[in-house]
Amino acid sequence: MSESPKIHAIIPFRPINPKTRLSGVMDQEERESFARAMLGDVISVLHTAGCSPCILSTVPFEYGDVTTQIDTRDLNEALNAYLSRQKMPVLIIMSDLPLVTPDAIQRLLSCTADVGIVPGRGGGTNVLYVRKPQEFRVDYYGASFCDHVRIAEDAGLSYEVIDSFFMSTDIDEKEDLVEILIHGMGRSRCFLQEIGIQLSLEHGRVGIQRSAHE
Repeated sequence: MSESPKIHAIIPFRPINPKTRLSGVMDQEERESFARAMLGDVISVLHTAGCSPCILSTVPFEYGDVTTQIDTRDLNEALNAYLSRQKMPVLIIMSDLPLVTPDAIQRLLSCTADVGIVPGRGGGTNVLYVRKPQEFRVDYYGASFCDHVRIAEDAGLSYEVIDSFFMSTDIDEKEDLVEILIHGMGRSRCFLQEIGIQLSLEHGRVGIQRSAHE
């Protein structure tokens, strides 16, 4: 009995000078290493969940034996060009979701709607599962969650909103690092610990601090 084909998972990634909002706690080299650590966590989970990951990079980039496609166009143009070439379901997942789990991915893949949408905080979109990629287009930036709901409705596609703390937790701000230190189990947490970033408690609120010798 033949195995079911693996779901193609495309991961947009910016290797050079990523996560500039973390500049207050990491220099550029550290931010680049941290971004690769988060990417590695996402890739490991996708493999475990039975997906076939592919990195969509703005510049030449290698990560183990994972396929990389290079596209210098803006994120929407690059992803829409990719979707237009696909005939099988596609998963689009951001690279800064180090808390994502195989169970969360499997739950998304098991949704029966034409489009599964995992919202991010502030109106963004962290993960999309598109069963009919040639009939859908993405529109990231701004309130992309609302845009993707509208795009699905305009195309006559059914959609389901997937509620998942781990998939909805993207890492952009210093305060977001708290979630990795509390919940993380992978490369990202190890990297933060290696550079001396740890939890702190001030005025009853959990935050992060960096060891003075770092």
